Amino acid sequence: MKTPVYLSVRSSFLKSFFTCVLCIVALSVFAQDKTKTIGNKSREGSSNTSFSAVKGEQVGIQMNAGHKHVQLLKLNFHVANHANDSVAFKVNVYKMNGKLPVDSNLVSAIIKGIIPKYKNGEHQLVSVDLSPYNVVISGDILVSIEFLTTKSGADISFACGLLNGGTFHKDTDTAKWKKIPVVGADFNVLVKKLK
Repeated sequence: MKTPVYLSVRSSFLKSFFTCVLCIVALSVFAQDKTKTIGNKSREGSSNTSFSAVKGEQVGIQMNAGHKHVQLLKLNFHVANHANDSVAFKVNVYKMNGKLPVDSNLVSAIIKGIIPKYKNGEHQLVSVDLSPYNVVISGDILVSIEFLTTKSGADISFACGLLNGGTFHKDTDTAKWKKIPVVGADFNVLVKKLK
């Protein structure tokens, strides 16, 4: 018994339709933004690297963004602020030149964040949305935070890990960068891969 022509055409149409639907789904998944996290592992941590909150002082870590350009989306780190007031900071990004960062900041806008005031001595997650500023980078960079005010008694303790690249710091605007070689603050940045 032969299959009626209309059933054969209908079957062929359905196969083509479902093939097209699968292709569209595959393309939309492929076209989604690819993201990755660069920097150190995010954790509350039991180790601390502590700094005083002094206007102009910077703390940061070196990160490798890869050879292709990426856009910075979000900075994350865990920190304990031992003062009774919050501490304002801004985010800076520098290109690495060998072992030290260059002086020119790759961020033209002022991207502000707040370290919350003391809360039971526990580390708190601080996140800063970088996506509106369209910071596009590649290669080795230093991502740092710079304290915008001086807070007496503000001992800022960053969660950190051993043997993960070290922590860079600068005591004032005009001071030279120094590196704590063994202990690295757990800064990380979510980035979007660009085509």
